[in-house]
Amino acid sequence: MQDTKEQWLADLLKDGDGGKMTEKQARIVQAAIEIFAEKGFAASSTSEIAQRAGVAEGTIFRHYKTKKELLLAIVAPTLTKLIAPLVLRDLNKVLDEEYDSLEQFLRAVIANRIEFLDKHQRIIRIAAQEISFHPELQEHFKNEVMNRVLDRLRSVIERLKSEGKVAAMPSETIIRLIGSSLFGYMMIRSFYGSREGAVWDDEREREETIAFIVRGLGAPKVN
Repeated sequence: MQDTKEQWLADLLKDGDGGKMTEKQARIVQAAIEIFAEKGFAASSTSEIAQRAGVAEGTIFRHYKTKKELLLAIVAPTLTKLIAPLVLRDLNKVLDEEYDSLEQFLRAVIANRIEFLDKHQRIIRIAAQEISFHPELQEHFKNEVMNRVLDRLRSVIERLKSEGKVAAMPSETIIRLIGSSLFGYMMIRSFYGSREGAVWDDEREREETIAFIVRGLGAPKVN
């Protein structure tokens, strides 16, 4: 059975009709994924991608008119067909549970999302780096991921508020504050903490992030 860490890549290499890319096209896409993840889109070149793929640079342009078209061919369908369903499927396991506290909910979400990030690190690294620079990717992410996740998150937060376990703020504000804190922790963990020689105490960083959110958003204690 194929390693789940690379299953997204196997799915990407299938075209919309259930067939497969040509062998050269698959090498181009795999080389682009590696280089985009390592260096970012702006710092990458089609000549570098061609060299790693073992093809002539002109071969890339027979399949993709521009470097950006190559990026979109990798990220957009992966967000739509793979990342969005996986985000929802895995996150739904967490959101279907009931929690006794905001802290318990945060621990479950962090554990779930870290497992997801570790399995799909390269494509998520590319998406995280490039979404803010490309409106097409922003639209894909909004429609395929965020809009569907927000509804589920809102229902969990509303329940915690009704039980007096979260501060009486608008649910959208609570989601934004939690999301920005968790996203910051997980992205730095992924981009910096995994580097060789990095000074990163993951357990401490996780605990401090949870404590920070709970102090700010936990319901005030009644004396």
